[in-house]
Amino acid sequence: MTIVIWIVILALFVLSFVGLIFPIIPSVLVLWGGFLLYVFLIKSGVLSIWFWIGAALLTVFILCADLIASQYFVKKYGGSKWGERMAAVGVIVGSFVYPPFGLILVPFLLVFATELVSRKNTRLAFKVAIASLVAFLSSTFAKGIIQLVLIVWFFIEVVSKGRFLTF
Repeated sequence: MTIVIWIVILALFVLSFVGLIFPIIPSVLVLWGGFLLYVFLIKSGVLSIWFWIGAALLTVFILCADLIASQYFVKKYGGSKWGERMAAVGVIVGSFVYPPFGLILVPFLLVFATELVSRKNTRLAFKVAIASLVAFLSSTFAKGIIQLVLIVWFFIEVVSKGRFLTF
């Protein structure tokens, strides 16, 4: 039974990375699902308090990464609040439109169109659309790295406690 649980935990970890391409999958929750399966279903699966504190802090950072990056880049290049909102809508809609390319094209086009309609300046609209694209790609990269750090940290904790394949 333990092996089946480990397979599910590993599948959840992989699914958390799939969530980077399909934002409809809550990557962080899926990742935490793997941690909690280990704690509650593997015999004496206890992770250190430092792991939980670090995981909670990194989770908050992951959840804020999109917002922080989007606001920073779009504001830096003169984008509007509507441009920021359309970038978020574009990521959600784009995840259903030929992923992963939809994730890149749909937000870009929505932000470009929004900024063009509101400002009537093609050059500025293009610059803000590029900024929203950079924001999405940089936050996705940051989330992927942080998720990888959390998974590696999890396995270091598990192996150090000698509970990898406990029956």
